[in-house]
Amino acid sequence: MLNLNLFKPQSTHHQILLPKYKPFILGGGNASFAIFPKFISMRKHENIHVGQVRSTIKAVKTLTKKSTTTDVKAVITVQQTVGGVLTHLGLSCGLDFIADVLGRTLLIELIAAESYLPTETPSGLKSYREKELEILRGNGTGERKAFERIYDYDVYNDLGGPDNGDELARPVLGGAEHPFPRRCRTGRPKTKKDPLSESRSLSVYVPRDEAFSEVKQMTFSAKTLYSVLHSLVPTIQTSVIDSELGFPNFTAIETLFNEGFELPEQSATGFLRNILPRIVKAITDVENKILRFETPEIIDRDRFCWFRDEEFARQTLAGVNPCNIKLVTEWSLKSKLDPEVYGPAESAITKEIIEQEIGGLMTLEKALEQKKLFILDYHDLLLPYVNKVRELKGTTLYGSRTLFFLMPSGTLRPLAIELTRPPIDGKPQWKEVFQSCWDATGIWLWRLAKAHVLAHDSGLHQLVSHWLRTHCCVEPYIIASNRQLSAMHPIYRLLHPHLRYTMEINALAREALINGNGIIEKAFSPGKYSGELCSAAYDQLWQFDLQALPADLINRGMAVEDPTALHGLKLTIEDYPYANDGLLLWDAIKKWITDYVTYYYPEANLVKSDSELQAWWTEIRTVGHGDKKDESWWPVLETPDDLIGIFTNIVWITSGHHAAVNFGQYDFAGYFPNRPTIARAKMPTEDPNDAEKEQFLNRPEEFLLACFPSQVQATSVMAILDVLSNHSPDEEYLGEKIQPFWEEDKYIRAAFKRFNGKLKEIDGIIDARNADGNLKNRSGAGVVPYQLLKPFSEPGVTGKGVPNSISI
Repeated sequence: MLNLNLFKPQSTHHQILLPKYKPFILGGGNASFAIFPKFISMRKHENIHVGQVRSTIKAVKTLTKKSTTTDVKAVITVQQTVGGVLTHLGLSCGLDFIADVLGRTLLIELIAAESYLPTETPSGLKSYREKELEILRGNGTGERKAFERIYDYDVYNDLGGPDNGDELARPVLGGAEHPFPRRCRTGRPKTKKDPLSESRSLSVYVPRDEAFSEVKQMTFSAKTLYSVLHSLVPTIQTSVIDSELGFPNFTAIETLFNEGFELPEQSATGFLRNILPRIVKAITDVENKILRFETPEIIDRDRFCWFRDEEFARQTLAGVNPCNIKLVTEWSLKSKLDPEVYGPAESAITKEIIEQEIGGLMTLEKALEQKKLFILDYHDLLLPYVNKVRELKGTTLYGSRTLFFLMPSGTLRPLAIELTRPPIDGKPQWKEVFQSCWDATGIWLWRLAKAHVLAHDSGLHQLVSHWLRTHCCVEPYIIASNRQLSAMHPIYRLLHPHLRYTMEINALAREALINGNGIIEKAFSPGKYSGELCSAAYDQLWQFDLQALPADLINRGMAVEDPTALHGLKLTIEDYPYANDGLLLWDAIKKWITDYVTYYYPEANLVKSDSELQAWWTEIRTVGHGDKKDESWWPVLETPDDLIGIFTNIVWITSGHHAAVNFGQYDFAGYFPNRPTIARAKMPTEDPNDAEKEQFLNRPEEFLLACFPSQVQATSVMAILDVLSNHSPDEEYLGEKIQPFWEEDKYIRAAFKRFNGKLKEIDGIIDARNADGNLKNRSGAGVVPYQLLKPFSEPGVTGKGVPNSISI
């Protein structure tokens, strides 16, 4: 196989300010304005690309006597594209403009079509194999350039901007003080005020092999995310005079979907025309500057579902964050934090409260024995940040516990919510338990308590279940794979489809999403402490072995091993949609990986003797996740079974887990009362003054609305969630498309065909489950069916589809 790269002489590094009419021209016969030239690398791509355009290459190989080199003549056919329309957006990253190839030298690499373990590499290819890995590793010095293909590690020291003000200084994530996975090194200069922090730049370096395709750029993803972050969100912010202004009533919230709101004059032209109609429903009404959002499915089916306790509970099993609920296994509930600092450790949720709420169905002891009590426990993770967060303007925080009871119908019922504030300003610890009740004051306090818990769950979903467990923790796997595994290695070829686009989407997120004063900090409860909280979760909760779905379910008490049960697990809650559908995918992934691994490693000793594979796993443990390198739970890698377990774990996170926590975001959180991202007001029973008490008693709805996100916060997040929930037209779904390398081998081709067939079968099984009226956690009047783990999807916001990789 021929693999095309471009060699970029330093003398050609310049901006192209005028169109160049050359043979390589973008769509419509117009040349592209390459604002930021990029180096194109086609290494490891399925087809040869030039400027991300499908190309046909004919090669003639000429050998001279006594020569160890191979001369290749390449004939390149370039089709016209429509890529030039992107340039007016001023995109600073992602797209390889065709102008990059003008006047440059073509460098051809010879890549074997066959897969080889290191010891099986033909002698004529060994030096090429080793040399390429040396190039990809770099030397760890200097600032990376856009055209380079170097993979290296660094800490997250580029989220803040101390040179722009002390308020933008952020701690380094990674190291003893704030443990964290590593990111790709960029080598940018350090800031002037903080020698530990890296300066920020207009674009963030990622190796060229990780760039988005032009199809990806042309549609919703990079183009729209960039547009939303840099154009739509600021426009929303300027359209509201008071950035802290909340919604006056619930009717005003609904107008976002049926009437929209007027944007300022400067938005009349430009970006609105270039954002997908999904985001702006009234795109044709741009002359009137009206922004109108698509109605999320959850309220399209049932306008009042967000208000109901049963829906609040159902979404812990079948919503966008279904991986945090745990079985209660012992009583009483007790904090592990230092009582000298945070106050008494005992929970205020008592046996009497539980038995009162159960209503005489059984005793507390019987409920524990029969595995009927479940909890969302965010107490110890959040409590250390409560006082810090409360120093910030416009937000508040508590430690929280929420108890649920498993009803005979198989659904959950919320029993009690406990909110805790540690000692502050000379005042002792405050904690209170809230319950659903039948009096007006009590029920409004319960609704406010639910809003706080939902804000906690939203923040931890975005920061931990989503950003940390998928995006951040996977980036070291990508770096190590490219540094230690040759493109000829069969395991590299197995993993490569699951690494697509992740590094570039992570770079975009660091630019304007999770950075200091970015969307996450502005619109989620932890504010500027979001990064620190993410680090604390990594330190306290993350284990590689527990990223495996079966191990995670067992660890949370949501399943027990049972050889007689389907998948070898018996679920604690039989109708647990995330677990039921996830285990179908898990088993299918594991079977495919087993077939693949045992084919290339027929003997156990081949794994242990594979130098590249061992270096890959060592680097992941000791460098990429180096802050946890001494943990005892890391799996060993000595046998094919070890490799199967490790790879199934990684592929599950990049595919099933990410799909479950990402692609339902707009449907579940686009109507923000269902999942508010921030609680801006404390509970009225905590140190109440007369004015607050009177406001709550006279206008409880206004009190709840004041607790919800502001208009700016809500609409900004809605725009982002719509983008993140989109599937690109070039999305590659799990098991849908066979890789060219595999198609040449009849055994691997047959194994992949079985994998594809199993996924199609799973698609049908999930449809049947959603049609089963006995499964009340995924079906019923106004209920959004659980489709997030259906393997395949059409483009757009569909609430289903499992891509190979973390591609958005």
